[in-house]
Amino acid sequence: MTNNDIFKKLRVALMFRDDEIVEILKLADFKISKSELGAFFRKEDHPNYMECGDQVLRNFLNGLVIHLRGTKENPKHPGDVLSKKVVKTVERKTPSFKAQQRKKIDSNITNVKYKNKKKS
Repeated sequence: MTNNDIFKKLRVALMFRDDEIVEILKLADFKISKSELGAFFRKEDHPNYMECGDQVLRNFLNGLVIHLRGTKENPKHPGDVLSKKVVKTVERKTPSFKAQQRKKIDSNITNVKYKNKKKS
C-alpha cells in the first residue's frame, strides 16, 4: 500500500475536503496548494498523478494530531472535534427526496397479475 492509498483512505474515512486538508497541513507548518494536493488523489495512470512522499504524509498526520487533540496550551477532546464534523453532514432541514416519495405511495394497492398475457 502506497502513501497515496493511505492518504486517500484517511481523507474518505474522516470526510475531509481539499481545503480542510490544506488547513490541517498548515497546522504542521507545511504549505501546499489544492492543485498539488489533488495530484495525490488521482489515479496512477493519469498524466498529473504525483507520488505522495513520506514528508507530506508525515506532516499531514502531525497536523491531524494537532487538529484533533489541540496543542499543549489549548487541548481539545478528539471526540468533540469528530462529532462536530458528523453533525454538520447529517443535519437536514427538509426530508430527503426518497422519504417524500415513500409518503406518496398508496399502501392499499396490491400487485396485479395479468391473465391474458401473450405467450411468445
